[in-house]
Amino acid sequence: MKKGAGRDFIEKTKHKYLELSDQQKGFVQPPFIWPRQKINSVVTLPHPGKIPMSPVDLRNLITQRTSVREYSAKALNLEELSYLLWCTQGIKLIYGHQMSLRTVPSAGARHAFETVLLVNNVEELEAGVYRYLAIEHELEVVSTQSDLAGRFAAACFDQTMVMHCAVAFLWVAVPYRMTWRYGERGYRYLHLDAGHVCQNLYLASEAIDAGVCAIGAFDDDALNVLLGLDGADSFVIYLAAVGKKPAGT
Repeated sequence: MKKGAGRDFIEKTKHKYLELSDQQKGFVQPPFIWPRQKINSVVTLPHPGKIPMSPVDLRNLITQRTSVREYSAKALNLEELSYLLWCTQGIKLIYGHQMSLRTVPSAGARHAFETVLLVNNVEELEAGVYRYLAIEHELEVVSTQSDLAGRFAAACFDQTMVMHCAVAFLWVAVPYRMTWRYGERGYRYLHLDAGHVCQNLYLASEAIDAGVCAIGAFDDDALNVLLGLDGADSFVIYLAAVGKKPAGT
C-alpha cells in the first residue's frame, strides 16, 4: 500500500517517537475553557433537567439510532437544546482551574473542545452563530448576520441539511489543551474525543424524537475562516446537523 500523510500520522504519533510533553517540562497548562467575550450578549439556558422526558431504554435508542438528513419544520425548543448541549459537553465537576469532568469521556479529562452552534430553527433564539459557555450553561451570541446557513452549507460542500436542520453543532478543537500533556499523540486523542461527543448527541437526540447526521466532509479552511479560527491553534474537527424527525420516521 502506498504511503501517505495518514499512515505517516499513525506512525509518527506512536509512543516510541514521543518527546517530553510540555507538562513533563513543567510548563503551565493552558486554560481548560475559552473565556466569555464580555462585549457579546448571552442567553441563559434552562436547566437541562427541566425537560420532560419519559423513561428510555438504552438498547432501543442504540437500535433506533441512524443518521437523519431530512427534518421537519418543527423547531427545537430551548429546553431541548439545553439538554443536548449538556449531554455533549455539560460540566459535572470542576477542579479549581485545572480540569473539568464532563458528560463525555476525554483523554486525561483534557476536554479540548469548544462547542459552536449554527442556529436555524430554535424557539426563542434568533438565527445565527452562538458559542456554548459550558461553565455558566449559557449561549454567547457570536453573529446574527443574514445567510449564515448558506455560507456554512457551502463550506460543507453544499450539504443542504446544514441549511435545513434546526441547529448544527460544530466542535472546535483547541489542540494545546491535549498536546500539553500528551505531545503529538494528543492529536490522535482529539479525534477519538470527537467520536465520543457525537455519539452522545445521536443518543440524546433520539430520546427527544430528533435526528442527527454527523458531517466529516467539509472544507476545513472555509469553516475555520467563517468562525475566525486560525486553523492551527484552533480548528473545526467535526460537526453534526440536528432537527426534529419528519412525520412517519
